[in-house]
Amino acid sequence: MALLPAPVHVVKGNNDGPDVEAPQTLELTLEGLRIGMIHDSGPAKGRLARLRRRFPEAALVVFGHSHIPLDESGDGLRIFNPGSPTDRRRQPHGTLGLLTVENGVLTRAEIVPVT
Repeated sequence: MALLPAPVHVVKGNNDGPDVEAPQTLELTLEGLRIGMIHDSGPAKGRLARLRRRFPEAALVVFGHSHIPLDESGDGLRIFNPGSPTDRRRQPHGTLGLLTVENGVLTRAEIVPVT
């Protein structure tokens, strides 16, 4: 399987200024997989249900804000925070996320340590 460059999609974060032109949330379909994106997913408690309500058609929601890596599933939804390669907050090291989508299915979700 050849790896091809993927399109880049972004949402606006809380530290982005007026010079950053990006939506607050985004819903898109990549390779047949319905994806939602939001910067701040809110408190940990109730997060999965809250994101399911916010993105009812999504199979995957990607978010950031806390910079704390997370890969969690439930109620037909997978939520994924890749963390941050540069601002590790309370984590032992920085991280980034790798997602592989094939034929409408998320076949791989990996949080990779950056040392």
